[in-house]
Amino acid sequence: MCKLEQSEGKKVGGREWIMGLKSLGLSGEKSKNSMSSRSKMKLWMIRATTTILLWTCVVQLMTLEEMWGPRALKGWPSCFMASDSALDVKLSSIPVQVANPPKRVYKNNGYLMVSCNGGLNQMRAAICDMVAIARYLNVTLVVPELDKTSFWADPSEFQDIFDLNHFITSLRGEVRILKQLPPRLKRRVERGVVYSMPPISWSDISYYHKQILPLIQKYKIVHLNKTDARLANNGLPSEIQKLRCRVNFSALRFTPQIEELGRRVIRILRQNGPFLVLHLRYEMDMLAFSGCTQGCNEEEVEELTRMRYAYPWWKEKVINSDLKRKDGFCPLTPEETAITLKALDIDSNIQIYIAAGEIYGGARRMESMAAAFPNLVRKETLLGPSDLGFFQNHSSQMAALDYLVSLESDIFVPTYDGNMAKVVEGHRTWDSRRQFYWTESL
Repeated sequence: MCKLEQSEGKKVGGREWIMGLKSLGLSGEKSKNSMSSRSKMKLWMIRATTTILLWTCVVQLMTLEEMWGPRALKGWPSCFMASDSALDVKLSSIPVQVANPPKRVYKNNGYLMVSCNGGLNQMRAAICDMVAIARYLNVTLVVPELDKTSFWADPSEFQDIFDLNHFITSLRGEVRILKQLPPRLKRRVERGVVYSMPPISWSDISYYHKQILPLIQKYKIVHLNKTDARLANNGLPSEIQKLRCRVNFSALRFTPQIEELGRRVIRILRQNGPFLVLHLRYEMDMLAFSGCTQGCNEEEVEELTRMRYAYPWWKEKVINSDLKRKDGFCPLTPEETAITLKALDIDSNIQIYIAAGEIYGGARRMESMAAAFPNLVRKETLLGPSDLGFFQNHSSQMAALDYLVSLESDIFVPTYDGNMAKVVEGHRTWDSRRQFYWTESL
């Protein structure tokens, strides 16, 4: 009995031992499965974290590319970069958003008010001069007043054409610019207690230090009532020239409304292929001012002469048109322009956008141009009346549209060495943009 019990006990014990091994086996398998799951989870999290980090790096690199444009990143595709498609227009006058510079701290010597004269590009160049003068005299500049009494009679204020806040903040590291004078000084101006004068034309910066600065320190406010060509172009320190360029090509940004309409015009033109912008400076005011009457009949010559005498600030009254033409001071006529474009081997089927006001003589003077280059367009033919309704009777705003289209054109051809030709040429050179053909009077 005892042996039997012992034998059975061994069997039972063996069975328990086998069951124990089995249970241990099951427990081990569960442990292995748990460890495998944790390993997979870790691997997944490592992959996810690495992906996020890599994507963050790519986004940061793309941001750096937009701000500084290193060559190594120029060819990278990205949803954050502007498309290279011809229909995606990025105007050069819209710079990349960057942080505003810190305000420049200096002892303020007084306040400078300026009244610009002339057309859009003449005033634009003058604003650049006035910012440079204010900067180097350590004075506060009041936002320039635009010309409203010239031939164009445009009532636009500065903020109607240019992005005022961008103008002020982008230059805060150079000069303090106010939208208006402090109340006490503003009341003085309203009472007429202000020193007003036209500065001498083509003066260097020493003239403003020696003649204008003492007046500002004495009267606290000086009003410069003429601004065209008042600062010399050459022989100035490079810092002044660089500041002029910064103002012209970065700080003077057009309003969002003008920029958007400019994009629309460019997009319409791009849909039909490359285009040439022709600044055909053959408008009534230009011919009256210059006295250039080639191709005009007797009645038109008399009309232009009467107009010249009607504006007392146009100093030159008696003008020999033929002599002025020989000296090279007349714009090309529409007929001469057509011959010149043919000589330059311009494709007769190219779109030619006329960046100008109403051509003097109308369709009669444009006949030869239209026959040689049938694809002539203007903003008035590309846009509807509702699009341009806001800009009617605002010649400077219309000129701003032409300026934007000129910057983005494949070829730009001016027919007169005026302000528009100079500023567009400078802007395109600043941006290293496309072709620029220059034509001189024949």
